[in-house]
Amino acid sequence: MVVIRPERPDDHEQVRAVNDAAFGQPDEGAIVDAVRRRGVPIISLVAADADQLVGHILFTPVTLTPATPRRLCGLGPMAVLPSHQRRGIGSRLVRDGLEACRVAGCDAVVVVGHPSYYPRFGFGRGRDHGLAWDHDVPDDAFMALALASAGLAGCAGVVSYLPEFTAA
Repeated sequence: MVVIRPERPDDHEQVRAVNDAAFGQPDEGAIVDAVRRRGVPIISLVAADADQLVGHILFTPVTLTPATPRRLCGLGPMAVLPSHQRRGIGSRLVRDGLEACRVAGCDAVVVVGHPSYYPRFGFGRGRDHGLAWDHDVPDDAFMALALASAGLAGCAGVVSYLPEFTAA
């Protein structure tokens, strides 16, 4: 039985291994490590099957230019071991992560991801809310989701993830 829970310090090595295996390269694992070292407030959840971690999701603060009083978080990376994919683990990580963001006071969440995957959780194109990502990606790949009733109101602008996301 897979349990979704907050990441603990003794999970760090397994979190890196899950990200490396899921993405087939070390960039996402390096980003997660760098964000941890920075010490920013984050939501980091793992999917544990007994003593083995089989999934991971990270939410970090993002900035919006021009600035807004709204609190926005960025989803990513989200990883599930290839041997455990297509079992609903990723969906559980996203749902539980979004709820943790709501509880933590996030007004909205943005993600750069598969346009056929994230809309099932309520994400829509960022540009429909006046948002753009500070990198060039297909229009449908940058998405946003309001977590509060006015979560995206007045949030038009350019979204930037933490610098660790571009340093890897």
